[in-house]
Amino acid sequence: MDVIGTLEGLDPILQAFIAGLFTWFMTAAGAGLVFFFHEINRKSLDGMLGFAAGVMIAASCFGLLSPAIDQTDGEGPP
Repeated sequence: MDVIGTLEGLDPILQAFIAGLFTWFMTAAGAGLVFFFHEINRKSLDGMLGFAAGVMIAASCFGLLSPAIDQTDGEGPP
């Protein structure tokens, strides 16, 4: 079964709803892991924090800064 083809044929509002449910479920599943682990190794916590920081830096550089620079028409100081 072609899931992508099935989703493309749906109404855009229904597509947005399904995407919202998917992101909610994945967030809840990730947050729910805390109930299964009572203690986490310090090195694991450091690694997760470093990964999260890298994701946020990449998102700000590639997702926000580059499109903003592309939208300027050479305005601003030389």
